[in-house]
Amino acid sequence: MNRPNSLKSRISFSPFSAAAVLAVATVLFNSHVFGAPAKQSLPTPSPEAQAEHVILFVLEGVSEAAVKAGPMPLLGRFIREGASTWSASGITPSQRLPTMASLITGLPVEKHGVTWDSFDFARGYPRPPTVFDYLDLSGGKDSAIFFMDESMYQLAKPEPYTDYQICGALRPECSTTTILKYIRDYFRKATSGHGYGHAILSLPHLLVLHLPQPASAGVAGGWNSPAYKEALRNVDQAMGSVLAVYKELGLLGKTVVIVTGLSGGSVPGKSVNGSGPSHVPWVAWGAGIKTGHAIKQPVSIIDTGATIMRTMNLETHTEWDSHPVEEIFRMPRSVPSGVAEHVR
Repeated sequence: MNRPNSLKSRISFSPFSAAAVLAVATVLFNSHVFGAPAKQSLPTPSPEAQAEHVILFVLEGVSEAAVKAGPMPLLGRFIREGASTWSASGITPSQRLPTMASLITGLPVEKHGVTWDSFDFARGYPRPPTVFDYLDLSGGKDSAIFFMDESMYQLAKPEPYTDYQICGALRPECSTTTILKYIRDYFRKATSGHGYGHAILSLPHLLVLHLPQPASAGVAGGWNSPAYKEALRNVDQAMGSVLAVYKELGLLGKTVVIVTGLSGGSVPGKSVNGSGPSHVPWVAWGAGIKTGHAIKQPVSIIDTGATIMRTMNLETHTEWDSHPVEEIFRMPRSVPSGVAEHVR
């Protein structure tokens, strides 16, 4: 079991040069990158570039109306310059732990078996493989996962290609600032030559960041409250702070950002951590992604894992229920002869 506020050691190999390592350390020691909203502009994604990295932001309580109200300019840019839908299917029941389990396993609740919504040590880890397992098996790709709820310990299955860090309600200081500090400290220590006893010479191939504060603020104070709007701003700024690191390291041009949700906002017919139906945002932006594209095909958050693999040009030789959202890509995928691709 992973210990709270610690990441397990592992060895990660990368072809990046010593100069790249120095660049990582320089960026991460700069407190402005993580200590304040990112002010610098982001470059326009390259339509032809092959993505080598994916950042997955998993939000809660973010609705289309909230973005139109203006407190999330970065998410608004992702929508304008990327491919998006506001009617991606969530999971029933739309509770945090079962939904996140569906997102990472690519399976509905009845198949992955996580039906409860709080950490239960006796139940152990889910048995089905996760997208992190498939990334390693298909391409030797590593993942770093940062969750903001202690229930997510249920999903933190220790593997040599994953690093987890988790905080939540049991730690009152847990906030977007806290989780960004975890990310900063992780890369600073990992590239320092000391840290966790291993060196990561590049950012992870997949970085997952869970940001649930808008849902918590909306439920506690109302969906038009100042606290809810402030939570939306904080989440948007947190996403910008992470992207600023990728920009400083020269990796943003080969990165795809995917934003989805475990729950929607206060929209009729949608629920937040409840038992009813839920529709959530699903947005892709970055290298090789269509610009200003409204996704027409049916999308489920279950499809996120296969889409991440498709983004990195990896095959999905599995029988999972996750399918790549193929229409978001500028270039069609060339599937080798004799290989069956799960495309919806």
